[in-house]
Amino acid sequence: MLRFLADRLVRLVLVLIAITIVSFLFMHAIPGDPVALRLGDHASPAEVAHLRSSLGLDKPWFVQLALYLGAVAHGDLGQSVFDSQPVAQKLGQYFPATMELTLSAMVFAMIVGIPAGVIAAVRHRSALDALTMSAALLGVSIPVFWLGWILVYLLAVLPSHHGLNLFPISGRIAAMYYGIPARTHLVFVDALLAGNGRAALDALWHLVLPAVTLGTIPLAIVAKITRSGMLDVLSSDYVRTARAKGLGRRAVVLKHALRNALIPIITVLGLQTGLLLGGAVLTESVFAWPGVGRLAFEAISNRDMPLINGCILLFATVFVVVNAIVDLLYAAANPRIRYS
Repeated sequence: MLRFLADRLVRLVLVLIAITIVSFLFMHAIPGDPVALRLGDHASPAEVAHLRSSLGLDKPWFVQLALYLGAVAHGDLGQSVFDSQPVAQKLGQYFPATMELTLSAMVFAMIVGIPAGVIAAVRHRSALDALTMSAALLGVSIPVFWLGWILVYLLAVLPSHHGLNLFPISGRIAAMYYGIPARTHLVFVDALLAGNGRAALDALWHLVLPAVTLGTIPLAIVAKITRSGMLDVLSSDYVRTARAKGLGRRAVVLKHALRNALIPIITVLGLQTGLLLGGAVLTESVFAWPGVGRLAFEAISNRDMPLINGCILLFATVFVVVNAIVDLLYAAANPRIRYS
């Protein structure tokens, strides 16, 4: 196990170095001047030169790259060109919101997607199977931004015209609860730590629409993978043997079939979690969710290289860590898998 963790740590460092270099070179190749974007068109040449010098943008690209890699090695991700705030601080402010939204979306996808896939496999070639897979295909096909706007209109805007306050349109929590101490920056967890049950319920209430919107595509994928894996396992010899021994249908499906079909399910859950933690730009934009996806979009629009590189490093770290967790879950799901 220690060897496995050490290997993943080395891989993480190499991936981060490679991605940092590639993203740095790519951003230098893109036309545009971040200093001009920050100061505006009416800035004097002296102001532009002074800001460029203070940010180190007047040095050759290879010198900037070497200085940046050295700073990152000491845990310094630099400062945002646009507002001079530390990049690490901004990522710490925005990433918890994305984490909260992603975990909620994946919980929704698992709670609905896995049972749907199991039921579709057990009722193979029935009307229920066809209906489930048609719904999964529809879930994959619907654009996220369109689904978000439809849910907002049908479940928030339209009911409000009739005096019903079903769901909030945007934000993470109602304004009356803004005074809750931000210990973890996860609003739901902070509300629980503060002992405010109503604020915790309000945070969950704000999560429903964005989590359903973001979780629809993972739900559909999980349902299809679960169905496919269950069909393969249900036709295997050991499942037929279990049935011949007189085991009940529930025991055969849940204890024998589902556990052996978990490997592909865990894989797709890990990949989808990594993707969503990398920033769900469209969902965060529709619901005005202050996540890292919106932060990355704003950084790209402003050509804020330190912030862009910080977001990319965060995304890469998330992917490697999530993949390592998935590999560990393989061993939990299948005792035959061991890491030495």
